[in-house]
Amino acid sequence: MIRRLLLAATALAAIAGPALAADLPYRDAPPVYTPPVPLFTWSGLYLGGQLGYAWGNDEYTVASPFAIYSSHFGPSGIIGGAHVGYNAQFNQIVVGLEGDVEGSGYKKTFNSNFIAYGTEIPVQGSIRARVGVALDRALIYATAGGAFASLKNTYASFLGYDTLSKTRAGWTVGGGIEYALTGNWSVRAEYRYTDYGSVQDYPYNSAPGAIVRHKETENAIRAGFSYKFDPFAGPATARY
Repeated sequence: MIRRLLLAATALAAIAGPALAADLPYRDAPPVYTPPVPLFTWSGLYLGGQLGYAWGNDEYTVASPFAIYSSHFGPSGIIGGAHVGYNAQFNQIVVGLEGDVEGSGYKKTFNSNFIAYGTEIPVQGSIRARVGVALDRALIYATAGGAFASLKNTYASFLGYDTLSKTRAGWTVGGGIEYALTGNWSVRAEYRYTDYGSVQDYPYNSAPGAIVRHKETENAIRAGFSYKFDPFAGPATARY
């Protein structure tokens, strides 16, 4: 009799166990937390370098006791240096300020009327505003601002030789495209036109009594790279 009761109880337990387990609340494993992934932004401080080629036009006018005449020649050469700037992005609009300094091989010598004229720009730079439209990681921008250059003019004739150097200030305008390879590194291509204004020289040794007026303009294309430091705070999206 006892044996029959034990067998019956065992059978009931076997049947009721799964049913009771089905009624218990089910808890899934907690989701694995993934840190927020920052969205890309052009905002932040950046610095970098650039290399390019410049070609220009030197229009000069010579006024001497014997004659007045004008002509022009085209200096050119490799340019390269460093830049630093800051961008702020508002939706798709990016505004910023950038400065650059470059060493320059921009120069040429020109012979005219028994005088050899030489012009070169050993150092040049600019401080500019940038305004652009961001298409995700591509930035199309315009830039404009002030420019400066160390302008060196030489004059040589059978009478003597003169070297005259002056620092000139002018303006520059242009545009380009920049593409972010990563959240920090970007590459760019840019064109700018620069007008350094006019400078007046008095070559006492090579042309006594003459006044030479130069007007220097420059075209330049540049390719460069930049490293952007992460902003203190930027938009982020969370993934779970």
